[in-house]
Amino acid sequence: MYGDPATVRRILTELGDTWAVVGLSANQERAAYGVAGVLQRFGKRIVPVHPKAETVHGERGYTSLAEIPFPVDVVDVFVNSGMAGGIADEAVTIGAKAVWFQLGVIDPDAYERTRAAGLEMIMDRCPAIEIPRLG
Repeated sequence: MYGDPATVRRILTELGDTWAVVGLSANQERAAYGVAGVLQRFGKRIVPVHPKAETVHGERGYTSLAEIPFPVDVVDVFVNSGMAGGIADEAVTIGAKAVWFQLGVIDPDAYERTRAAGLEMIMDRCPAIEIPRLG
């Protein structure tokens, strides 16, 4: 349900190429760093969102989704499940088209709210795993 293959494909191929990666810092040991690199290799523009607002993979960072001065297509969430729902709500507020909760990030209530607001959503999946499967 939360990782419907058709929704995965639609988010990765049809909804746009600007991905805000919430939780992305310059720490190369964190999963977000590697996933953001894969997204870039597949043609996505990544936008780091982290309290430190660091430049990562050559892209300027921002402290919040609301601070990003241009449209974001997908919000990729690398924060713990307890914080993820608030990020999903912010994604709705900024007009994103989709929200993607990473592996282990699960909030069924946030999923329902986000879908009810008209956004696509994937939960407990990794785009760096899914995108190469598209062929």
